[in-house]
Amino acid sequence: MNDTKLTFKRTEKKYLLSEASYEALWQRIGPCMEPDEYPASTVCSIYYDTDDYRLIRHSIEGPVYKEKLRLRSYNIPGPEDPVFVELKKKYKGVVYKRRVELPARVAEAWLDRGEKPAEDGQMIREIDWFLRSVRPAAKAYLACDRQAWRAIEDPELRITFDRDIRWRETELELCAGDRGEALLAPGELLMEIKTPTAAPLWLAHALSELRIFPVSFSKYGTCYKEHILHEYIFGGSIHA
Repeated sequence: MNDTKLTFKRTEKKYLLSEASYEALWQRIGPCMEPDEYPASTVCSIYYDTDDYRLIRHSIEGPVYKEKLRLRSYNIPGPEDPVFVELKKKYKGVVYKRRVELPARVAEAWLDRGEKPAEDGQMIREIDWFLRSVRPAAKAYLACDRQAWRAIEDPELRITFDRDIRWRETELELCAGDRGEALLAPGELLMEIKTPTAAPLWLAHALSELRIFPVSFSKYGTCYKEHILHEYIFGGSIHA
């Protein structure tokens, strides 16, 4: 994985689809797409936040600038398998993502116990500064089954489809498996269009013809608003 991309600058648009909408859309855009480098995977993520959920509360307010920290793997890792520590920032609709690839045990020791990795570098220092200044802790695990595609004529245009999005608040370790409670309604899936430039006309026309419009959607944000927030307020965790 030495050639894995570790920095990103792009726009990301999200769409909630029914299976019927997905089928209709795929009939139009499928001939223009090819499988991505990793076409099918279970995406596993642990989201980190402060004890009062300051990061996600700020994000939900829709600010010009926001950031999040997560630990991510593609399929369930073992302790020595590579995972990504990702610092994701969004400014005026543009996503900037910086990540570090580490063995799972090293990444979790860093994020959970402050044991900084032996290697050094700009991204290690940037993430470590965030950890020391914000002092986040693991708050939620989310997983989904992903299909990933890229445009034949423009490989930088990627489209992913996430099904069976699930979450849990316990066993906040990537190596602990991908079980969890459903986050979306049955038959609903999340599409993301990721591109460093504007979407091509053939894609824009297909979305317009089918009246498929972008939504403001965050897996962790939805998890927080629909599940964690109620427990946080009424479960005795919040102090006046």
